[in-house]
Amino acid sequence: MPSEASGDRKRSLHETIRSDIEGSIVSGAWQPGSQIPFEQDLAARYGCSRMTVNKVLTELSRAGLIERRRKAGSFVRRPSSQSAVLKIVDVRREVEALGLPYHFEILRRAVRPAIKADQPLLAVSAGTPVLDITCRHFAARRPFCLEDRLINLSAVPEVADEGFATLSPGAFLVSRIPWSTAEHRIRASAADAAAAEVLLVAPGSPCLVVERRTFDQDRPITHVRLVYPGDGHEMVARFAPTGG
Repeated sequence: MPSEASGDRKRSLHETIRSDIEGSIVSGAWQPGSQIPFEQDLAARYGCSRMTVNKVLTELSRAGLIERRRKAGSFVRRPSSQSAVLKIVDVRREVEALGLPYHFEILRRAVRPAIKADQPLLAVSAGTPVLDITCRHFAARRPFCLEDRLINLSAVPEVADEGFATLSPGAFLVSRIPWSTAEHRIRASAADAAAAEVLLVAPGSPCLVVERRTFDQDRPITHVRLVYPGDGHEMVARFAPTGG
């Protein structure tokens, strides 16, 4: 059984490691986005177990100082002022802001194992259970948006039996499932035959495509691809000079 002195030493070492890492981040020695040493390297540097280092990194992640990425390591978290200006907006609110009635319909819904093509989208390994769902949103009687979504059921198993009778998949996730980070990609695209049929536009029509991934710490929650007819949607961001 460890002695009291041994216990004091372990607590002191834990505090030393945390203080050193915090100091490097706060002082700017480790810039936002930079990778910090791996667990095994820190354990060797301080002459302790990886478990001790892991506990320190877990505390720093919860404090919002670092971001831990599975199989990639730990990185200094970027301040929120540098995050994307886009918010996760419910499609229903977008439609209602136009003064139009909103409704949606589920076109396809399947629980299946993730395949190789899903990996770059949802960042899960092949075989992970996912919910693959397609939804069409309407503004009055006109199709407003096509939604293709993958949900990681290993992270949110309660969604597997959800019928989305009253809330669309996106609205349900935002209201029920916590998330910590999101990544947006926005691009222009021409409507392929499948999207054109759902959106009631001609094939090749210009569309705005918004892709988003959300995570709870390092756990992927969902990937969604939203396709809007290009003549009826735009992205707007408000910003101010930073003095640079």
